[in-house]
Amino acid sequence: MKTPAFSVAVYCGSRTGTDAAHTHAAVAVGEWIGSHGGQLVYGGGKTGLMGTVASACAGAGGRVLGVMPQALVAREVANNDCDELVVVQTMHERKAIMAERADAFVAMAGGIGTFEELFEIWTWRQLGYHDKPVGVLNIGGYYDALHGFMASALNSGFMDERQMTLIETGTEPGELLARLVQQAGFTKPVQTQAF
Repeated sequence: MKTPAFSVAVYCGSRTGTDAAHTHAAVAVGEWIGSHGGQLVYGGGKTGLMGTVASACAGAGGRVLGVMPQALVAREVANNDCDELVVVQTMHERKAIMAERADAFVAMAGGIGTFEELFEIWTWRQLGYHDKPVGVLNIGGYYDALHGFMASALNSGFMDERQMTLIETGTEPGELLARLVQQAGFTKPVQTQAF
């Protein structure tokens, strides 16, 4: 594959969850990135939504970059089918490389690891460590309660409106990804493969 048109870091679960809608969304995200000539930057796992996104991206002609700490290689079943699998020593290194190699970030359904990645990359943007767009794909209302909690933090004076504007939300994978990629400074991606 030629040089990717853009790179999107996807944060999501190493499990599939109980609602098949999340798996369908993971397929849609991976296919969108791949079919638009992009690169997926993700945690390097072969299981759960992580593995689904990677497989869908590769199947659609995209490039897949996985980044995984050595301690998790066996535990998470590292995806050796990645175009590039970077094995690091710490989670801090993993997140730093993902942040460096991505043009935009999107969080899908996941657990505490996904939440931690989302909040860190959002915080880094607020502090000016990067100016790359950050999004949340809210399938089936998965993030509704979190949004409500953020509104509570805002109303209680612990957050402000500017912080809230630093994160995009959406319920349609293609629409949200297109918005993030455009905000990252890329012209509207042209689909290279039909589905």
